[in-house]
This record gives sequence, structure tokens and C-alpha cells, in this order.
Amino acid sequence: MQTKKIALLLLIIFTAFCLAGCAASGGAQVTDGDIEIEEDEIPEAEPLPPVSLLISAAGDVMAHLSQIYAQHDRATDTYDFNNNYAYVKKYIQESDLAMFNLETTFSGPPYTGYPLFSAPDAMAPALKAAGFDVAVFSNNHVADKGIAGFRRTLQDLSDNNFMTTGGRLSAEWEPRFVIAEVKGVNIAILAYTYASSSSSGRLLVNGLPIPADSEDLINYFRYDHLDTDLERIRETAAEARNAGADIVILYYHWGSEYQLSSNSWQRTIAERSVKDIGADIIFGAHPHTLQEVGFIANERTGMQVPVFYSMGNFISNQRRETLPTTPNNKHTETGIIAQVRIEFDLEERKLLNVSAGAIPTWVDRHSVAGRHVYAIIPLDDDLEENETLKRSGQLARAKTAKEDALKVLGL
Repeated sequence: MQTKKIALLLLIIFTAFCLAGCAASGGAQVTDGDIEIEEDEIPEAEPLPPVSLLISAAGDVMAHLSQIYAQHDRATDTYDFNNNYAYVKKYIQESDLAMFNLETTFSGPPYTGYPLFSAPDAMAPALKAAGFDVAVFSNNHVADKGIAGFRRTLQDLSDNNFMTTGGRLSAEWEPRFVIAEVKGVNIAILAYTYASSSSSGRLLVNGLPIPADSEDLINYFRYDHLDTDLERIRETAAEARNAGADIVILYYHWGSEYQLSSNSWQRTIAERSVKDIGADIIFGAHPHTLQEVGFIANERTGMQVPVFYSMGNFISNQRRETLPTTPNNKHTETGIIAQVRIEFDLEERKLLNVSAGAIPTWVDRHSVAGRHVYAIIPLDDDLEENETLKRSGQLARAKTAKEDALKVLGL
């Protein structure tokens, strides 16, 4: 018994000695063989540097019947739209995030143009190859071929690896927004089209009634229910923020056709989208002509929010030859690639700077062997060297379009 007491006493003394030694050393040690690393010597992680992002957007991508005919290969009975984007793809591909408004459907044959659009599926891979990441599908033509065509279009876009926003396949499991992660920044894109209600309360998109069980698949707002619908948009933007969105982009299908400046509805919605909803960037489409670019102060971020009221037609068959009695018909040939550059602090998760610009574009249409050829021409410094313009002889017309576009944009 005495021997056990002595052994226990020695163990207590040895333990106390070890603890005193650790305290004297100034901290615990991690030992691996002969290497000893003090815990308080482990270097802190370097702060993440701010990132710069280029976000681009285009307006209406349309598919009139003459465009569809032009892209058809009779020998193989196939369609190829890649040549339409050959000159602008470098600007789209240099973007960190690029989006466009699809103002047709992929509802399958027979293919149709205005007023009820259905284009060949081959448009989707051509747009993807051009460099677009996000397809906006919320406009007045989404239901041209019914809900079946609406669903088929969204599925086709998904099959071609597009993120989609503005419409959804399921109200149960799919949110009303999409979040793109770019260089560590989470960017939410929310898209909405104008709509109306019938006397019985049915939702109408371009005058077409939407089945009651499908109304919730389409993102919409109504001018005569604006308070209610903007509140729903605010709630959706808040959901996107709660899901991790650092930046919120709103893409609206709004305004009056063929007008070169925004109307009071557009300006009201833009103002409330910044002040009440907290939008960081606003893109607009539908008028088929360019409209001015404005800026609205965001008190939350301290930034000036760029508002592109209308980005015009990116590609269509609308032009002065086909719309002889339409006001501003020559302006339907012109669009832009809207460009927003943001600087973002990854450590503080906040915007540091926002700037906006645009590359004007013009649709060249000329005939070769009796068939139309369509190409989107960037109205840049290389304009005079453009091979298509040399072939079509329409350089002067493109130069005039550039002057008109810069005047309308006000940038």
C-alpha cells in the first residue's frame, strides 16, 4: 500500500512539472519528428483582392420568317444561325456574364414568324457558341405557342446549357430567379414582362389567356396592378439575397414600341426598383428601338445604378424596308451590347464601383444568289474594315446608325 502511495505521488509531481514546462514555453507546440511549430507563428490568410467583372446584355433576339428561311440549308434540310453572330461574338465572349432576351419560342415545326413565333432549335446552340450565358425568357411572346411551347423552349435552353430566368418549368421547386457565380461573386438575374388581366381576372400575355394552373410559371407585372406586382418582385429579390446573391439585376420587358425615349411607366418602375427593391443594374427591352441610359442613386450601396431603358433589337427583320409606315423604322435595325463594369470587394461582400457603357450594333441584311444574309455588325473602330459591309455596300448606312445610336443613348 505504501508503495502505491509513493508511485501516485511521483506521478502527480511529474504531471505538474510537465504543465509548468508548457506554460513557461509561451504556448503549446505541435511536434512532427524534429520539426516544432508554435501555434502563434502560423501566418494569417492574405485578404482576397477586389475583383473586376464585365456584365453584358443584349436586347431582342427575334426570328422573323425571312430570317428562318435565310438560315435554312436546302441540301441537308438543316438550320444554322452561327453566321449571324460572327462579328459580335468577341465582345460577348470577353464578358464574365452575358445575357439576351429570346423573343421567339422553340416550339418545334412548323416554324412561324410574326405574330406567333416558333424558331428552329438550332438558334440555341448558335447563341451559346456566341458566348451568352443567360437566356431571358420573359416577354410578350413567351406563350405564342401555348404553355406546351413555353415549356419546350425552357427545356431546349436548358439542354443547351443556358441559365434561364423569367420563366420556369415548376413553381414548386424552381425559384423565380437564377444566381450565377462569377469570380466568387453571386449575381442574381430576375426578369419580368408586362402583362394584363381580363375582365374575369385571367392573366393575359400579349392578349393570350394563360391557364390558371400555369400563371405562376411566368414572371410578369401589370401596369394597373403595379403596387401589388412590384411588392412581389421586391419579395423575390429578397429571396435571392437570402439565397446568397451579392448583386441583383432586373431585366424588364416594358415600354412603348418604336419610341426613342422611356415613358413615365418605365421611369417609375426603374425608380422603385432601385429605391424599394434594391436593384444594382437594370436592363430593358421591348420597344425594338434604342432608348436612353439613365442612372439612379442606390442609397444602400452608394452606387449609381445604370438603367438601360431599351437595348433595341439585337437581330430581327425589322428595318426601314419592312416597316415603311412605322415611326422611327430605321432605328429598329440598331441595338447595343450593354456593358456594365463592376468592382467588388470579396472580403466585405460589397460593391466598390459601377460604370456603364455600350457597343452599338447594326443588322446588315443583303442578298446573295437571291437569298438574304443577316449579320450583326458591331459599330466599333473596325467598321470600315468589315468584310460584310464591303460586300453589301452599306457602310454609309452603318455609320449613320452609329451616329443615331450614340445620340439616343446619351452616353
